[in-house]
Amino acid sequence: MPRRGPWPENPVIYQVYPRSFLDTTGTGEGDLPGVTRQLDYIAGLGVDGIWLSPFYPSPFCDGGYDIADHCAVDRRFGTLDDFDALVARAHDLDLRVMIDLVLNHTSDTHDWFAKSLAREEGFEDVYIWADPCKDGSPPSNWLSFFGEAAWRWHPQRAQYCLHKFLPCQPCLNHYNDRVHERLNRITRFWRDRGVDGFRYDAVTSFFYDPGFRDNPPAAEAEAALIPGPSNNPYTFQEHIHDVLPNECAAFAETLREMAGPDAYLLGEINNGPRSVEVTCKFTGPDRLDAGYAIDLPERGPSTEVLRDLLTRLEDAEGWTWWLNSHDQKRAVSSFGDGGAADAKMLAAFLCALPGPLLLFQGEELGQPQAELEKVELTDPYDLMYWPDSVGRNGARAPMAWDDTQPACGFSKAVPWLPMARAEQGGVAQQEADPASVLAFYRDALARRRDLGLAEATMELEDAPDACIRFRLRVGTLVVQVAANMSGAPQDLAPRQGAKRILQTKPPAPGSNLPPRSAAWWLLEKG
Repeated sequence: MPRRGPWPENPVIYQVYPRSFLDTTGTGEGDLPGVTRQLDYIAGLGVDGIWLSPFYPSPFCDGGYDIADHCAVDRRFGTLDDFDALVARAHDLDLRVMIDLVLNHTSDTHDWFAKSLAREEGFEDVYIWADPCKDGSPPSNWLSFFGEAAWRWHPQRAQYCLHKFLPCQPCLNHYNDRVHERLNRITRFWRDRGVDGFRYDAVTSFFYDPGFRDNPPAAEAEAALIPGPSNNPYTFQEHIHDVLPNECAAFAETLREMAGPDAYLLGEINNGPRSVEVTCKFTGPDRLDAGYAIDLPERGPSTEVLRDLLTRLEDAEGWTWWLNSHDQKRAVSSFGDGGAADAKMLAAFLCALPGPLLLFQGEELGQPQAELEKVELTDPYDLMYWPDSVGRNGARAPMAWDDTQPACGFSKAVPWLPMARAEQGGVAQQEADPASVLAFYRDALARRRDLGLAEATMELEDAPDACIRFRLRVGTLVVQVAANMSGAPQDLAPRQGAKRILQTKPPAPGSNLPPRSAAWWLLEKG
């Protein structure tokens, strides 16, 4: 199957979580034919490609990121023929297809793990095995992202196996060339099926100190910047031995060789306070095209956060902007009231940022975070840190396509997670409303494309508290952007001649930017 042509330098990529997108079989879970059916809708947003979250065979202990077979489709989602049909239709619509590749670990139900556990020839060291200390304790004090000991004892081998996530997700041994040979075959398998790019899960976690030295305690300031609730012990350590970003960044060259020069490669950067610097090391010629980190979604949109990021980024390429994903509480609920006005304000801010953009399904509707009871949760992290961290299941609530029951057009069955209906309804309702969040996203993305803002340079300006103001320059074109996230009107418009080209609310009397609103102006000169 022919692959899609070159990607734009700074694409807009729409993330699809297949289990929550559209169910065509009446199981209450989304599937690949459901994605294919709605590709016209996705293309109509004005995005350049899609990112498909895992659809591989999996016991689904960690939302599909515990893969049991990297070269197949889980039966709940369909077949390889369904995948091929999805890729073909996407290419017909000029959409590129990126898929999740989880190369840090597998499920412990993977055939490789069974062979490694049995010390079968060629598989002995596919995973990271280590002998116990003399007292029987694990070889180091390392903790998983879930806050538990990162070592699991396996009596069959009388050894510990390393896992950086759940115990059922053993880490692959990236110091083993045979592992890379197998990963290369996986990469080529999907490239040969027409895949245009890969999103590498946990790409900063591949390498570690082979001597298994203990991590030191994290200083208070460092701990505060490590993503996760403050009661997660993972934040108590400085992760300098279990995570080696320099070695991982160098390995990005191998990932590029595997994928080929025309594939778009995006990395998930999990390095807390060093995320910007690590992203810069991962991206560039012969490495990844882009990386994304949790800074903006975790800390929230503000002048302070943007100034910090821009100062650290300098002229680096590949920094990707985003507010929503399958791992993060919905931004309209985190930084807003969950309503349409705040959804538009965040859209105006995000769509103006130069560089690659990520959108998560439902974001364009203003879909809020699903408010779930503990008995409704299925995600292990949400369950472990209830009620302090409930971001993942709530963000993954199914997409609303209309207002029919029982599941707003997502399924004819009871959905696998409760719905989270946006203020202005599902896709059908918002398609009919020119003032909807959906219409606003389409307009903002079209203007971003027409004005060339993805390639702009950005100049941050001073602004009152809870406000953001910056200028974008593309050649001789200058665009002023302002967001008023406060509860009072603010005078944030440029003083010289300017044309307002995008607004989330009409100007306020005696001011130019009402509370909880944003606008773009086209300047006559810089």
